[in-house]
Amino acid sequence: MEIYVVKSGDTVHQIARRHSTPVDSIIAVNQLQNPDVLSVGQALAIRNNENRRTVSRGDTLHSIARRYGVSFPHLMAANPQIANPNRIYPGQTVVIPTDVRQMREIIVNGYVTDALDSTLNAALPYLTFLSPFSYRSDLFGNLTPTFNVNVTVSAGQRTANLLTLTNLLEAGGFSGQIAHAILTDQDIQDKFLENAEELLRQGSWYGVNLDFEYIYQFDRDSYNQFLRRLAERMHQLGYIVVTALAPKLSDSQQGLLYEAHDYAFHGQTVDYVVLMTYEWGYTYGPAMAVAPLDKVRQVLDYATQAIPAGHILMGMPNYGYDWTLPFAQGTAARSLSSVDAVTLAGQVGAGIQYDQAAQSPFFRYYDKDGRQHEVWFEDARSLRAKYGLVNEYGLAGVSFWNLNNPFHTNFIVLESMFSVEKVL
Repeated sequence: MEIYVVKSGDTVHQIARRHSTPVDSIIAVNQLQNPDVLSVGQALAIRNNENRRTVSRGDTLHSIARRYGVSFPHLMAANPQIANPNRIYPGQTVVIPTDVRQMREIIVNGYVTDALDSTLNAALPYLTFLSPFSYRSDLFGNLTPTFNVNVTVSAGQRTANLLTLTNLLEAGGFSGQIAHAILTDQDIQDKFLENAEELLRQGSWYGVNLDFEYIYQFDRDSYNQFLRRLAERMHQLGYIVVTALAPKLSDSQQGLLYEAHDYAFHGQTVDYVVLMTYEWGYTYGPAMAVAPLDKVRQVLDYATQAIPAGHILMGMPNYGYDWTLPFAQGTAARSLSSVDAVTLAGQVGAGIQYDQAAQSPFFRYYDKDGRQHEVWFEDARSLRAKYGLVNEYGLAGVSFWNLNNPFHTNFIVLESMFSVEKVL
């Protein structure tokens, strides 16, 4: 895979000829909404190690994968234009990847905030774990899904499902009060654990993903003791335990988001931790990269001292923000997918810039009312830089927030650097 940065005057057809790759491959891999409009500075992922085969009667993607000696996930990665892997037809063209060297296996988790659809099914070959977000607890330990959680996985995808449990309020936002009740009241805690076990028995779950946030500082030890009890109970039943942690720079870091998250204790108690290394640029903050590489690196410097690196999943943002300038406290940025960000740049005629310190793309534009905007998002370059940290620090893998934004380029870069560990 190559990354090509668009220059003035470039067209998709010119780029395809220059790289000896089909036009439709560039369009599909990069999800170009209008292939006739490219933005200067736009990064394109180019597949250049592939052959093409015309489908014959009786062919399936599985039979083609076996015939050419490639894995099914690699074949799916090479063909993002195929929406349903169970439906191909004679005369259709299938790309056969030729670069299938053995690469390091990593753990990949992905959160979803809506029911599965064909877009998410296309992501399953690249996931070890799928974490529907979520079941929320109330003050009494009752667990309620935040959406119609449908975790039926396509046959052969071998993606393990994690039951995500949170202290979210029904109206949204994390509740320290709910966490306090579960962590300190034995009857409520018993009820919470009983309900969690019942959900695990009812579904095809591989383990628990616990995301408790905004826990009161004085509940830190109670959270640790609850976590020990949860882990012992889940492990006895044959389930794994994953926890989500705020991005800390030291054990003594102050703030409601950080103080009750004891990195060292989590590292010695659970199977994996998800570091939420994103949201430096956030909805109600000033314009900046969502996950600046220099900031992420600072978190990993501390985290790998407190937690075995082989237990860490680095958070990866799968979204961007559009801020109105100048920033005013209390105003909100608009969340958008990386694909939509690039499409917007083309629509407004904005050139895309790349911040070397943050290793993130951004652009500015004026709307029809004359207001200036600044947009930060992810592209092939920023993704490759972030994946590089996995090798640099020897991490277990990554965790995406969230996969409801389709972004094929993400997986093209992923499979060019790693293979995905499957536990099923």
